Amino acid sequence: MAKILKKERLSENTVKMVLEAPLIAEKRKAGQFVVLRINEQGERIPLTIANADKDAGTITIIFMEVGKTTSLLGTLKEGDNIMDLAGPLGNPTHIEKLGTVVCVGGGVGIAPMYPITEAMKKAGNRVITIIGAKNKDSLIMEEEMKSVSDEFLICTDDGSYGTKGFVTQVLEDVIKRGEKIDVVVAIGPVVMMKAVSKVTRPHNIKTIVSLNSIMVDATGMCGGCRVSIGGVSKFACVEGPEFDGHEVDFDELMTRQSAYGKQEHESMQCFLRDKK
Repeated sequence: MAKILKKERLSENTVKMVLEAPLIAEKRKAGQFVVLRINEQGERIPLTIANADKDAGTITIIFMEVGKTTSLLGTLKEGDNIMDLAGPLGNPTHIEKLGTVVCVGGGVGIAPMYPITEAMKKAGNRVITIIGAKNKDSLIMEEEMKSVSDEFLICTDDGSYGTKGFVTQVLEDVIKRGEKIDVVVAIGPVVMMKAVSKVTRPHNIKTIVSLNSIMVDATGMCGGCRVSIGGVSKFACVEGPEFDGHEVDFDELMTRQSAYGKQEHESMQCFLRDKK
């Protein structure tokens, strides 16, 4: 059981929660995630740890309300408890001094990108950060990301803040400058990570993506998070969540993510009806 100590709404449908979780806060490393279940009837959902405070014994999660479970999670208040919280899970991000690292975060993917960007900066890398969102109101963690970056670039789809366009366009501009880039790390919607990998492939720039695929037990037993990496099946929960973006079968991943779309829609409609 994990108590919600703080709750903050970052945008219309994005929520930040600080949870009491001293054991997870002590062990957590950049790139790892937790799996939580709100109640006995609830599904298990993975959420990357956006931040942790060892001294306070807390972790921070940031999530977008896109379905029944995340919408229900968003209704909880400070002082409420989350029934099950397991973690830290997954392999941590490989952090070392590489040279120049470009960190690309899209939408709510900016949250899990923050601890990686922070760790890459602490390791002595020159960090170029690119974050993007649909519009200014949906952009999150601007100041946090800026504080751990040597160069900080923003874009929005509608041009309401920063450069008008997608993170891939900004990334292409950075590559065209001719600066040596040692690795690109991208976290966001699958279609965005696919596009980032397509941009970096012709330049042979190593590209790491974090796959937020379907997870159920998070122990590699159920196979729900199976993804194809270089033609080989992997389990994102225990062998990831990070993989070489140039080897990921993104089309297969997107098909798997939409496999339960009808059931998720029906569940959401029931949730909204019961709220009235």
